[in-house]
Amino acid sequence: MIKPNSTKITSKNGLELIKKYEGLRLNAYKDPAGILTIGYGHTKTVKPGMTINKEMAELLLKMDVMDAENAVRDLVDIELSQNQFDALVSFVFNIGRRNFERSTLLKRLNENKILEAGEEFMKWTKARQPGGFKELPGLVKRRAEEKALFLSK
Repeated sequence: MIKPNSTKITSKNGLELIKKYEGLRLNAYKDPAGILTIGYGHTKTVKPGMTINKEMAELLLKMDVMDAENAVRDLVDIELSQNQFDALVSFVFNIGRRNFERSTLLKRLNENKILEAGEEFMKWTKARQPGGFKELPGLVKRRAEEKALFLSK
């Protein structure tokens, strides 16, 4: 049996959404959650003091997007529209596969409760900060845009 979404890839619109919220930084830095980051939100192979060029940032983005796409393809059991796929790839790119796998958003989605799944985006607006989790304005905006894209079919 062929799994739904097995041939989907992120559209240009989806990539632009990720780029918009990740931003481009060619020097390693700590993001608001204190995670060492470079390029467009790349965290896996970055080292302190690392510098890259725009071409490397694009390559790292493509690799990271492929990981997020694979997570969406592997974990979502219903057929998605392109907008839904793009919104979920952006979401997973940001929160990671393990968090997505355990999320109520995924559970509602696989129950085919699309509107309820859409409401779950807004529960992911906090990041770990000194002293606990804190709502970040950038995450509030990102989740609102991902939710709107997801629900636009």
